[in-house]
Order: sequence, then C-alpha cells, then structure tokens
Amino acid sequence: MDGDTKQIYLISGPLGVGKSTTSKELARLVERCVLIEGDDLLHMQMTEPAPTWEERLSLAWMNILSVTRNFIQNDFHVVIDFVVEDEFEWFCRQIADLNVQLKYAVLHADEETIAERLHKRGDIHSLDRSLFLLNKLKSAADNADYLVDTNQKDPAETAAGVIQHDRFHVHIGM
Repeated sequence: MDGDTKQIYLISGPLGVGKSTTSKELARLVERCVLIEGDDLLHMQMTEPAPTWEERLSLAWMNILSVTRNFIQNDFHVVIDFVVEDEFEWFCRQIADLNVQLKYAVLHADEETIAERLHKRGDIHSLDRSLFLLNKLKSAADNADYLVDTNQKDPAETAAGVIQHDRFHVHIGM
C-alpha cells in the first residue's frame, strides 16, 4: 500500500453488537478520518409521499457512496457504520476505481448479549429485527472471513483489531 492509499472501514452488524461505538473508536484512532453513520442518511426527513423502505435504503447507500467518494477524493480515510445486508458486492464495484483499501468487519454477539444491550439503551423493540439480521449476516458466505465476536471485547479492542489485522482486507479490483 503506497502512502496515497486511503482506507475505507466498513463496519456492519445488527443492532446491539457495538457497531456504532466501535466505529466511533475506529474513527478516533485513524488520523485524518471521518465517520459516516448510515442511519443518519437513512432516516433523513422526507416529505410525503414517503419513499418505500427499498427506495430509502437505496438512497441511503447511494448517499453513503457519494459522501465516501467525496472524502476519499479530498484525502480523508472513511469509517462507515451501517448494516450491510445485500449491498457489499455493489459497494465494492462502486469504489473499485478509487485508490483505496477496504477493510470490512461484521460484528456479532450472542442473542442474550444483544437483548441485554438493547434493553439497556431502551431499544428492546428492535430485538426481533436485530436477531433476524444476526442470523442473516452470520450465515452469509461473503461474511465468513470478516466476522468479529464482540461478546467479551470492548469497542477499543475491536477497533484496534480491525486496523491491525489483514484478515479484514477486501480485495477490490476493477
């Protein structure tokens, strides 16, 4: 990797696994870095008639991509905090022309830990969706090499591991 290569860290996982806390820590550890919180782009206020869920998700990903490209082209590293369900290959294709290295991590925890964390933050109504995503993300073949168990890790340890370990590096080519 030459000195001009920028890093994109894509941090995925269901609610309650430490994705946001880990992403914030990762952005803090990386010099000249920005944090893109995908939920902010997903939940932007739109007037009626509101787009469908699929349209909102597509718009969020297109906006994540645009903001990422803008920061990369302006010499920043980027951390993206967002659930990646079926968008991984699309995202890789969209950034293949950039001089970047992509690191991808899919955080997960056991069901009891997720329920405890969601309850603690007052978000227990999201438990069913989180457990659905947990099973989907853990069973996806594309995610197998990038899984990180956060049950007994603090976010700083998880963030440092993503930075340090080559196993999170994704080969993106044109």
